[in-house]
Amino acid sequence: MKFLLSIVEPRGQREVRSEAEGHARYEEMQRFGEDLASRGQLLAGESLRPDHHGVRVQMHDGKPQLRDGPFAEAREMIGGFFLIDCASRDEAVAIAQACPAARFATVEVRECAPCHVP
Repeated sequence: MKFLLSIVEPRGQREVRSEAEGHARYEEMQRFGEDLASRGQLLAGESLRPDHHGVRVQMHDGKPQLRDGPFAEAREMIGGFFLIDCASRDEAVAIAQACPAARFATVEVRECAPCHVP
């Protein structure tokens, strides 16, 4: 089964940590991903730039509506993700609990499924 582990972090958190702390957290997350890969469970994983580099796209009456970040209504942002393959939701939750980001952010666990599945 495929699960997405979304790293949901408070906006602005990256700006208040030191460069050394940022590098240390990134390296810790890299090691976590490498461990998942060595077990054959990592399908993909990336860190994402802060939301002020993002853009939201919607179509209204056939015309694109673009909105540049940061997105004022959001107190959190997706900071990265791991797409994993594991046997069950319980295993995915256990992996999320072991994720270093769970100490400084929220790790949201979502099973992948077609959009027509409730």
